[in-house]
Amino acid sequence: MSETSPAPKTGLLAYCRAGFEGECAQELSDHATRHAAYGFARTQPNSALVEFVLADSEQAAQLHASMHYSDLIFARQILLVLAHFPSLPIHDRIGALLPMLKSSDTRYCDAWIETPDTDAGKELSAFCRAFNAALIGVLKREKLIDRSSSKRLHVCFTRTDAAFLAESDIRYASSWPQGIPRLKFPREAPSRSTLKLDEAFQVLLSETERERLLRAGMSAVDLGAAPGGWTWQLVRRSIHVTAIDNGPMDQGLLDSGLLNHLREDGFRYQPKRPVDWLVCDMVEKPRRVAELIAQWLAAGWCRQAIFNLKLPMKQRYNEIQLCLALIRDHVATEGKSVELRAKQLYHDREEITVFAQIGGR
Repeated sequence: MSETSPAPKTGLLAYCRAGFEGECAQELSDHATRHAAYGFARTQPNSALVEFVLADSEQAAQLHASMHYSDLIFARQILLVLAHFPSLPIHDRIGALLPMLKSSDTRYCDAWIETPDTDAGKELSAFCRAFNAALIGVLKREKLIDRSSSKRLHVCFTRTDAAFLAESDIRYASSWPQGIPRLKFPREAPSRSTLKLDEAFQVLLSETERERLLRAGMSAVDLGAAPGGWTWQLVRRSIHVTAIDNGPMDQGLLDSGLLNHLREDGFRYQPKRPVDWLVCDMVEKPRRVAELIAQWLAAGWCRQAIFNLKLPMKQRYNEIQLCLALIRDHVATEGKSVELRAKQLYHDREEITVFAQIGGR
């Protein structure tokens, strides 16, 4: 094999938040074990990438087909690796990639040039934009682009001369490059935490669900609301909010006519009647928040909820699994079922965001 030849790869590549490679690797390993696919995770600290290596390409393809992006908490995107190019020729990177692409019968709806979400990756952004335009032009010329295809090509550069060649199925993959929705902070919002709930609506709900579940005139409770970053996302959708917090709320929200602010303890408050939404972003131990959410869901005080679970310093993956199991088990004691979707969002830090719905479809 020459220095510029691709290293054969049979596995998956996951993007994650830098510093959470261990949790992402543990999640991929657990999923693989449940599907009787045996391999090992390989990563480096703060690389924002996890490679999961399997014995052969058929097993890798089968595992990738079973591993949907929306089912994973710590992975922002999950890709099937085609090859790793550890030393691309600087003068002709596309020429080095093309033979492998031409040798396959696969056609792609698009190609995304990406980097890990690290400081080093950000420095490659201008290079990636230029490379993306050039690669698309070549793929069109070689008739490797078919807009009706469900496959998307990904080239993940770790350096300007090193890249993973991979693919995704757009039906089950993230809809955003790097798995990151690019959201703009609204100047009218009282805090940057508003972006967490905005991203949660984009990532954890489908377009159809957003239309159905976020309608004007609905009711919501925001526990730990001050100064109103999450409340703002609800009020802007003309949803009536009861904000529970001993701290002050943004005056603009108070003037909206859609907000009732109660200076009460979020762990003691109980609504007089059921509401459509409960949202909660309190700085508390994750298990205590999970118990609170479980109580609301089991009692029927809310129909659906979005909440954050702050992660502990150690055993973060295991703690989250315990919290989610606690909610399921508590709701089950009331003869109900609950659908849970969890993700470490781009705007999250040491936390994950969860959507819960009683009797989820």
